[in-house]
Amino acid sequence: MSSAPRIITLGTAGGPRWWGPAENGKRRSGISTAVVIEDAVYLVDCGRGAATQFAEAGLDPHQLRGLFLTHLHSDHTVDLAGFLLFGWMMTGQRKGPVRVIGPGDRNMLPPVNPRAGSQVSPLFPDSPTEGTVGMVEHTLRAHSTDVTDRMLDSLRPSPYTVFQPEDIMVPAESGFDPNANPTPEDMEPFVIYRDEYCTVSATLVAHPPIAPAFAFRFDTAHGSVTISGDTAPCDNLVTLAQDTDLLLHEAIDMQWAEAAYANVDPETRDATIEHHRKSHTTPFEAGQIAAAADVGALAMHHLVPGDAGAHIWEEAQRAFSGPVVVPDDLESISFAQTRVSALR
Repeated sequence: MSSAPRIITLGTAGGPRWWGPAENGKRRSGISTAVVIEDAVYLVDCGRGAATQFAEAGLDPHQLRGLFLTHLHSDHTVDLAGFLLFGWMMTGQRKGPVRVIGPGDRNMLPPVNPRAGSQVSPLFPDSPTEGTVGMVEHTLRAHSTDVTDRMLDSLRPSPYTVFQPEDIMVPAESGFDPNANPTPEDMEPFVIYRDEYCTVSATLVAHPPIAPAFAFRFDTAHGSVTISGDTAPCDNLVTLAQDTDLLLHEAIDMQWAEAAYANVDPETRDATIEHHRKSHTTPFEAGQIAAAADVGALAMHHLVPGDAGAHIWEEAQRAFSGPVVVPDDLESISFAQTRVSALR
């Protein structure tokens, strides 16, 4: 049966942390968003608990067509293993493998923070910056006992028959360089996926030092949704989100960040706070981006801290006059043209 395109907020918290309950008593799972169009489901990021939340939302794994990763920080990928290993065990027929689409290998080390007082080296110098294809392989290798047992004893097919990992190829003409030019100016969005229901476009966003880092836009016959990924305020995102019906944008409380690391080793404290300032967006800035892109509605997610009260995020409404929602986990939001609304 046909229905309006919508997103389901499987998880709305950001950061590699376990968050306690917020003022309303609810807890937020790690960042993950399901995009539901007709009888198809597309997943953007798979943070802590995403696979469990996918089931809790009543979604059918056989409807899953694509799993899109904005970037490869752990709070966006930690439950990829849950999908690869448990999703692999799905019974029944599928139309084809689930495409797992995300950043490729950086192919160079990021610069060491100049605050470092001693030498800092990668933990795995032979493969320090693996992309999506490599991450999937390493995940399956780490669970080789499980994979081998189920293939040899239960006669399961290869997991690669269910999941097809792909590294996003950034257009050469963009001028992208992971260190020298991680977020090229005036970048045109480019298509990374298309089927009969939607076209998915990507652009590079500003989330240093990780690169590439992407935002995604889903365009359908009845509306569009843009998902920011992790980013500082970024003109590329404004271009991607122009006139979109719904913008999902990250938001962080910088005062919390400064207080949270007050008692950490000074080098680590200063470097971490600097990272938050240069790589993330405040609620007010999210509102400014929504206004600049002339979006239909703004939903804030990837909330840091994940246990803050609602008043923290109200600053967005000072910069954006359109509808602003701060959804809890497992809320459904329509992005059908001109009738974006929170369905509670």
